Amino acid sequence: MDLAIDVSELTRRFGDLTAVDRVSFGVERGAIFGFLGPNGSGKSTVVRMICGLLAPTSGRAELDGLDVAKEPLEIRRRLGYMSQRFSLYPDLTVLENLRFFARIYGLERAVRERRIDELTELLGLGPYLDRRASVLSGGWKQRLALGAAMVHEPKVLFLDEPTAGIDPVARRDLWDLLFRLSGRGITIFVTTHYMDEAERCNRVAYIYLSKLLALGTPSELKARPDVTPSGDRWLELSCRSPTRALAPIRALPTVRDATIFGETLHLRVGSEWREEAARALLAELDERNVAFRDVQPGLEDVFVTLTRSAAEANRA
Repeated sequence: MDLAIDVSELTRRFGDLTAVDRVSFGVERGAIFGFLGPNGSGKSTVVRMICGLLAPTSGRAELDGLDVAKEPLEIRRRLGYMSQRFSLYPDLTVLENLRFFARIYGLERAVRERRIDELTELLGLGPYLDRRASVLSGGWKQRLALGAAMVHEPKVLFLDEPTAGIDPVARRDLWDLLFRLSGRGITIFVTTHYMDEAERCNRVAYIYLSKLLALGTPSELKARPDVTPSGDRWLELSCRSPTRALAPIRALPTVRDATIFGETLHLRVGSEWREEAARALLAELDERNVAFRDVQPGLEDVFVTLTRSAAEANRA
């Protein structure tokens, strides 16, 4: 396997606090890799160690075949980083921002102008080159930030919640760009809280309380036996008022878990599940248009199930 990122037993302690505990994973070259977890779970610490900004307490990380701890300067030439918050210069124009970051990376004039022309075409920035960054919409600010992160032709891109706060159309357009970049062989490491974005990744890792709980393709994660134990099944419940039905349905002894999922409920039920009992309960609540159907767990179901199991194990 040709890995762009190879992490093995990566650990980071801050005094008595273990922020990252023996995390291991690999990211194939040209893949889109999703890294998920609640705030405070250790995501940022892992990313900082891979980028060479923070030394691990133990373990190792390699990027593009280089040991991050031994060659941090060379590592930074091979990666691009786009933060969650817009971090470019608002009083500079789009073109001035791109030229500034190209100079920061030491690109010679001819190379600098070539790269800016390429990024202008790729990102559709042509009509906005003379506009100040401060007046761009959220989606175009993200495109500019992506261009600045890519100006030195990095082999790996780290994107920290790149679509937070932008509208759905801009979010879809940005992901279309990421797919194009992946198709050109650029490896993309993205953190996100959006489950539909996690579904678009080639592989996904989920970290909770410093430990990596899950790693695999979205399909592999949904098929995990600890997400759907033997005898259990997942159901979708449609009714008039899912929010009103949630607490009573969750209280049924045959329901292992229940959560709002869009305009429906997702239920994990045991082998003793009886639909008739649930329908009778909903009839008492005057719920109408009730329908049940078997479904696969979504990634949200997967991560919530794993998080609750881990939390219970920590309390035990």
